[in-house]
Amino acid sequence: MSIRLSSTLFAASINFKNSKSIYTDRSRSCRFSVRSCVSDSPNANKLVLEVKERLAKDCTSLPIGKNGRDDEEMILWFLKDRRFSVDEAIGKLTKAIKWRHEFKVNELSEDSVKAAAETGKAYVHGFLDVKGRPVVIVAPAKHIPGLLDPIEDEKLCVFLLEKALSKLPAGQHKILGIFDLRGFGSQNADLKFLTFLFDVFYYYYPSRLDEVLFVDAPFIFQPIWQFTKPVVKSYASLVKFCSVETVRKEYFTEETIPSNFRS
Repeated sequence: MSIRLSSTLFAASINFKNSKSIYTDRSRSCRFSVRSCVSDSPNANKLVLEVKERLAKDCTSLPIGKNGRDDEEMILWFLKDRRFSVDEAIGKLTKAIKWRHEFKVNELSEDSVKAAAETGKAYVHGFLDVKGRPVVIVAPAKHIPGLLDPIEDEKLCVFLLEKALSKLPAGQHKILGIFDLRGFGSQNADLKFLTFLFDVFYYYYPSRLDEVLFVDAPFIFQPIWQFTKPVVKSYASLVKFCSVETVRKEYFTEETIPSNFRS
């Protein structure tokens, strides 16, 4: 391990040390939220209305409309994520709606994320995979921490998630994430952004990731993953290390293979 990578991991360990108990609690509580499917409660409609009424009574400051406190589809999704616990769903849903409002998710656009998008570090693929899932492709080798204001990368992340979810076909609820790790080096490691990413998928877009592919991971990536894996806990079960060839043969047809994975 290079001196630079050692320094990166040492600094990251200090940052995570103080929040270790927080992440441990989060990871324990999210062990159900990453299941590939969750059975609907026979009283789902009744519970949705209960959550909706309580939010209308106790959280009048929250916005309404799509992704607001009266969005029944969103309420149902968070109920499923919390195994139909009304109190837990309300707690998590309230946090998510507040965050969306403060982050101004609905105002994100191609223009607002242009600076980060032009790096080519991440994009939504133009085709679904063979399972009918929208695909977000990330090229970590093109990410240089500090090159842009961190908020620009965060905005791009959220914009692409919103874009991918908007492409969900009927009956599909989750997306595929592909990390093309070819060319990745210690200079691309960004534990601060990883913290943001974990928050996004746990708090604000729970159970939306179906699978994550780490493609052609270099040796330098292994110690970073071993350090990160205990932090993300259950989410690690979604990860599959694979080759470019596997991506071509098992996830796409000849017509839908992403250009950077073609031979």
